[in-house]
Amino acid sequence: MRSKNQLKAALFDLDGVVFDTEPQYSVFWGEQCRLYHPERPGMEHEIKGSTLEQIFNLGWNGELESERQHVVERLNAFEEQMCLDYVEGFEDFVRDLRQHGVKTAVVTSSNRKKMENVYRKHPECCNIFDEILTSEDFAESKPSPDCYLRAARRFNSAPEECVVFEDSINGLRSGCAAGMMVVGLLTTNVLADVAPLSNCQIENYRDFNYKRLYQLWQDI
Repeated sequence: MRSKNQLKAALFDLDGVVFDTEPQYSVFWGEQCRLYHPERPGMEHEIKGSTLEQIFNLGWNGELESERQHVVERLNAFEEQMCLDYVEGFEDFVRDLRQHGVKTAVVTSSNRKKMENVYRKHPECCNIFDEILTSEDFAESKPSPDCYLRAARRFNSAPEECVVFEDSINGLRSGCAAGMMVVGLLTTNVLADVAPLSNCQIENYRDFNYKRLYQLWQDI
């Protein structure tokens, strides 16, 4: 039981957790993977939650290394026009957290350029999150716990005082390895895959609030 502790920080992945963008990325990376790796069907699902560098290291080496810049240019153009809709109920949920004194942070494998696109379309993100951590802020990428441990330190919080919200397998593993409570979003992967790597699972934030989260956190 954690009744003597305070729930200090909520740490959110970005795509599939704050914004309902994973289906769009599946389309983009599906096209790239079929173009460059037709021998690896479903590769776009294997790379979910990975940084761009990790993706390139997995599939764009050797003769394909010269193609990386072309992929980056296509990705940048894609992200500038993609739709950034919040996961249902997120805005009310994060507002409820902040009203109860919980600090909030984005902890994403995306880079700062991607966040610039987010700020242009959602300038309010600068106010609803206390910290924004991107791939440039980490020594190691998910599934390493490094990103979430660094986020906790930004708030002078112990891992057990934080909760992670994730959707990708790499992200869920990262939160578990950090020793934090993990809430699994079912926006990207099915329940059977998310449940073993999370303490609770939700489809969206519509019926989720601080009171319910706090009770679940205390009961772990």
